[in-house]
Amino acid sequence: MTGVALAEDFTFRGPVARFDSADGFRAMTAGSRSLVNAWRSDSARRRREAAVGALEPVEVADQDDTLVLLFLCCHPALSPPSQLALTLRAVGGLTTAEIAAAFLVPETTMAQRISRAKQRIRGARFALPSEAERPERLSVVLHVLYLMFNEGHTASSGPELGRADLTAEAIRLTRLLHRLLPGECEGAGLLALMLLTDARRAARTDDAGAIVPLAEQRRDLWDAALIAEGVALVERTLGTGPVGPYQLQAAIAAVHDEAAAAQDTDWPQILALYDVLAQVAPGPVVTLSRAVAVAEVHGPRAGLAVLGTLDTDDRMAHSHRLEAVRAHLLERAGDLTAARESYARAARMTASLPEQRYLTLRAARLRSPV
Repeated sequence: MTGVALAEDFTFRGPVARFDSADGFRAMTAGSRSLVNAWRSDSARRRREAAVGALEPVEVADQDDTLVLLFLCCHPALSPPSQLALTLRAVGGLTTAEIAAAFLVPETTMAQRISRAKQRIRGARFALPSEAERPERLSVVLHVLYLMFNEGHTASSGPELGRADLTAEAIRLTRLLHRLLPGECEGAGLLALMLLTDARRAARTDDAGAIVPLAEQRRDLWDAALIAEGVALVERTLGTGPVGPYQLQAAIAAVHDEAAAAQDTDWPQILALYDVLAQVAPGPVVTLSRAVAVAEVHGPRAGLAVLGTLDTDDRMAHSHRLEAVRAHLLERAGDLTAARESYARAARMTASLPEQRYLTLRAARLRSPV
């Protein structure tokens, strides 16, 4: 999304709310179905025109064993947050600090959660879940893979913007899951979302490793094959079953990726998709991303008003992204002093060195002339 620090990634950071197995992902209203159908037909038109043990991180040679380990960590004896955390630790190999950042909680809280989860399922049977157990466990597995990709795409700390090894593993496991369960719409949607997002990786930084905002990226560096595969997955899946957050986020990513230039981006369509996503999976990360789309369609002050609803949300207290988006919108609105202060606050809050440099540079460029 234009101009924001890591703006193209705001649809893909932090946990998204999920429904339990009793609710599933409910079918959308008639209006939402119309939106899905419009996306599919419009997209087509454009193309026509254009080891368990202690559950420490392990390397599993057999792909089926990796899936078994994934499902084991999503054991029903554990709470959903513990399932997610344990899988990220045991299968994804993320550190406790990285998992805490993904969940927007303190590291000590996450360490206790992981320790309790290990003890609770010690000795559990190492096997894939029964068909009756699968839907509930699958929703957690998908969420885990989503968060694993998030951390690989934009690392929460360290000298590099991302971790290609982690994104590659998340894509590999999601492909494997999609082959195992090809009829699962959300599995296909998650795979599409990963492919459409990873397609931009080569253009996200310059030769010096500095962040390049989406609007300034060289689109000839985007991976056309990944984009084509992702768009095809979205078109085959969206609207064929209950619409969930991964399918909707994939549709948003597809609209971005199909724009030949930043100015060609169909922001009204993106905002409409965010409106549906806010119904399906409401939460602070969705609100944050939607605020950027609102600003693109209705102006920066309208976007800032949406952001204001997050100021008292404790889930955003440990994330720099609220301040980063606020700074961008304040800059666009012409309030350069407030924008500079928000950029500086965001830079102090992130442990990612590329993000720190990007945000600090943005603040410095807005410094009043002496």
